[in-house]
Amino acid sequence: MKKVILLVVIFCINFTSCTTKKATVKTTTLEGAWELNYITGPRIAFDGLYPNKKPTIVFDLVNNKFSGNNSCNQYFGALILDGQKINFKDAKIGMTMMACQGTGDAFYIETLKKIESYTITDEGKTLNFLIGNVVMMRFTHHK
Repeated sequence: MKKVILLVVIFCINFTSCTTKKATVKTTTLEGAWELNYITGPRIAFDGLYPNKKPTIVFDLVNNKFSGNNSCNQYFGALILDGQKINFKDAKIGMTMMACQGTGDAFYIETLKKIESYTITDEGKTLNFLIGNVVMMRFTHHK
């Protein structure tokens, strides 16, 4: 009888340990640093547009601010959110004014100012900036 009970207990422990789901941490917030890996529109390939440094954006939700690097200059502004809507156009973006090669830095800021909303996909690894339903910019969560 003891052997049967022991077998049942071992079977139950083994069965529950195999079916227990492991908790996964998902980033579903803008908070933190993101690195651009796609931008739509230019006739130049992405790596040609940003050959040395990819643009980044960092969100500080506590202070309602964002900042980043457009591949050449640092930029910053007030974070204007309404649900999934995001407004960079009225964010009063300021930036350093170093001379930059190419047009990637200016194109990045121009596109950023047109963005209307965002989504976070791929279990929190990808940030998409949209105009209407079209993804215009895509970022990877940068740790």
